[in-house]
Parts: sequence; C-alpha cells; structure tokens
Amino acid sequence: MPKNSIEIVIKKNEISAENVSSLFIPFINQFFGVNFIGDYENKYLKLSEIHGEVALHAEAILFTCRDNQFPINEDNTTFFSYKLNLPDPELEMIENGSDEETAAANHWILPSREFHDSWNNLYFESGLKENLLQFVETSILFSKCGINPNVISCNRLILLHGPPGTGKTSLCKAIAQQISIRMKDTFKYTHLIEINSHSLFSKWFSESGKLVMKLFDKIRDVVENKSHLVCVLIDEVESIAFARGTASNEPTDSIRVVNALLTQLDQIRKYPNVLVLTTSNLSSSIDSAFLDRADIKQFVGFPDVSGLKQIYLLILRELIEVGLVTENNNELCLITRSMESDLCQEFQRLLEASKGLSGRILRKIPFLAYASLVHLSEKPDLLECVRAMQKAVEKHLIDTKGVQ
Repeated sequence: MPKNSIEIVIKKNEISAENVSSLFIPFINQFFGVNFIGDYENKYLKLSEIHGEVALHAEAILFTCRDNQFPINEDNTTFFSYKLNLPDPELEMIENGSDEETAAANHWILPSREFHDSWNNLYFESGLKENLLQFVETSILFSKCGINPNVISCNRLILLHGPPGTGKTSLCKAIAQQISIRMKDTFKYTHLIEINSHSLFSKWFSESGKLVMKLFDKIRDVVENKSHLVCVLIDEVESIAFARGTASNEPTDSIRVVNALLTQLDQIRKYPNVLVLTTSNLSSSIDSAFLDRADIKQFVGFPDVSGLKQIYLLILRELIEVGLVTENNNELCLITRSMESDLCQEFQRLLEASKGLSGRILRKIPFLAYASLVHLSEKPDLLECVRAMQKAVEKHLIDTKGVQ
C-alpha cells in the first residue's frame, strides 16, 4: 500500500528525524484531526497556517494522504525535508562560431523556489504523474545498481508529446523538482539544465552541430561529479531532432544537428546520474532514431473531467484565499457533493463547457471572468464567480472559432 507523504520546506537548518517525529506528526494529526474527511490529497499548508514550534522550522508543508491512512505515524508516512534554492537560473553561454556568445541553456539548482509546489498544481489523467515519477526513480535505481545496459536497456530518456498548452514542459520541470526532493540523500546536488534548442542553430554554416557538442561538453563537466544528479530538459525537441528522412539528400546544417544530438545522447547515457526529459508538439516530425532511444513516449492530452474539476477547485481556492471572492459556510468543500445546490449545478455546467480546453487556457479563465465582475460594489461570491467563468469559457470558444 502506498504511504502518506509529508514534504517539509525548512527555513534554515536541517531537521532531525527526532524533531520530525516529535513535532510534525502531532501537528498534522491535530491540524486535520477535527474535520478529517479522507480527501486531503495534496493539501498544502502555507506559513500562515503553521503555528507553534513547527513554525520555527518550516515555511510550508505538503501533506498527501493515501487511502485514508489517518492519523499518520512513522509506519504509514514518509517524510521529505528540504530547503529551496534561489529561483533565478544561470545562463550557460557558448561561442557560436564567431566572437559572439549565445545563451544555450538555463541552469537551476534544485529544489528551486521557482518550481515550489508545481507538482501539486498540475492535473492530468489519473496516475500519469505518479507513473512517470516511478519510472524516473526506477531508472536511477537501475543505474545506481550498475545494471548492464546490454542486458536491460534503460536510456533514462522520456518523451512527453501532445498538443500545445497541456503542461508538458511544466510537468518535466516538476518531475525534476520532485526527484531532487526524493533523492536528496542520494545526490548532494540536483541540476536542471534546460536547453534552448533554437539557439543551437548558427548563422555560420556547419557550426550548429558544433554548438550541440559544445553544450554537451558543459553538461559533462557537471555530470563527471557522481554526487550530482543532472536533469537535461529539451523542450520542443522536434526542432533539433526532426525526421532526417524528410530532408533532401544534401547534407544540411539541420541534419548535422540531429546527428550531433544523437551522438551526444549516446555518449552521455553511460553516466548513471543523468536524466533526459523532452517534449514535443509534433511527435510525427521526430527522427525515428531519437524515438527508439526514448524509454517512455507518454501522450499528454487535455484534462479529463476529473482534471478539470481539480484545476477549477484550485483556481477558486486561490481567489478565496487572496480575498477576491467571498465564501459562505465552507461552500468550496461542498461544491461537488451537494448536487441539489445552485452552486454545484453551475459548477457542473462549467465543467461541461470546458471539455477540450487546455490547462493553459483554463488558468486564464479566472482573469477573464473577474474582468466582468470588477465593477461590482461588493466582492463577488462563489456562485457569481462560477457563472462569470462559464461566460468567459463561452466567449473564449466563440472567439477561438472566429480565428480558426
């Protein structure tokens, strides 16, 4: 049975296992014990909700309850404590064939404040996130144990593909963040290096393939230290791994880029502390040799009804917490349960109207909706907000149809 998990963002110093047991277990049990209803999947506690001695150690807590295993104890719960690094990435610069340099990649040290809580704010089809995380943990375990790659193939390369706006890039970054938390005791540092694919094409003929090699030389400098885990993210990988069979017979700079990328991926896979995460909006355009190297080719589509519900509940909770929307009698907790209420019925209509929309669009809806409410003399209540979001969805569908 999967265990509960508690992630503790600590303020300054490491927290001993004794402090975790004596402070955080009683705090979590007390916090949820009064009104525990068994659905605290990914409950995020901010600093304002943390009190007492716990507040001296933690700036945030994420409690994930599995299969109603409450109250928590040391046997049914796994604890992860960590500090957040600065959010701004460093730029990895490489020479581009002249006296100029180009920004070839962004480089973060994880866990980063920029991606804090991103894992819990992403919703996909049931099990997708967890399955990908289990694959990553298994691939690193195989590498750590020295599995012979000629016996069991594992390239530690993931491809997420699907339509734009479905959260593929955000999911890759969130996976890297989660791995940095889960593997804190295995790796001293975790790096996320996001390659700027478009910067690898030089205006100087034949130089683009060399740019790929120069960038991977920089990555290898980091990878050489076995105590460092390196996650390499290649967004829109089709731009540097397009299907060579679609090109002319003439050797081109683009083909050299594909060849160089494949060569570098083959060379870097010998290091056990490297994970390559890639995304694509046009998987049919990717070279077959690259596809063969991918251990997992996961389709990421638009949110299903369950995903829509979780995204909208997250949005409404945020509007309530910042004081832009009023809530009466804990309405948000009852919004999907009391089918007879007007609020619940309007929420169901909102879900129906939103089918087929990407996560990127869904997160714009509250802004568009609130623009129609901002003129009100009083703050809108939850029912008014949900109705305004319905109208915003309808307007988006009409406007989108007009430009297609």
